[in-house]
Amino acid sequence: MASIFSKIIAGIIPAYKIAEDADFLAFLDINPLAKGHTLVIPKMEVDKAFDLPKDVLAKWLVFAQPIAHAIEPEFPCNRCGISVVGLEVPHAHMHLIPLQDIGSMNFSRPKLTLSSEEFLEVQTKLLGALERSK
Repeated sequence: MASIFSKIIAGIIPAYKIAEDADFLAFLDINPLAKGHTLVIPKMEVDKAFDLPKDVLAKWLVFAQPIAHAIEPEFPCNRCGISVVGLEVPHAHMHLIPLQDIGSMNFSRPKLTLSSEEFLEVQTKLLGALERSK
């Protein structure tokens, strides 16, 4: 079931990576709802989030936690929201999105169009925040 995310994991498709370990990868959404919108995926190729093994599902949230904590101060918001919709790509993924209000999580609204320079700026901010939190 090689999805676009599997190709990103394999390095075939480039991504603005935020964090990675043996089991998970976080990278910027290329169609973000807000600056800082990050996708967090397991490297295991599973379509539906709740089909992941229990231990992987639990570790997924633990992996995402410092990223969410990095998003909030770098992209001022009321909180970093999490959404696991999974309809866009047949590979389990969660969205971490800086939220101002409930409408910030509306996936039917227009997405931001960022330049490569803007994506690099967002990536740099998040990488710096993660480094400072160690």
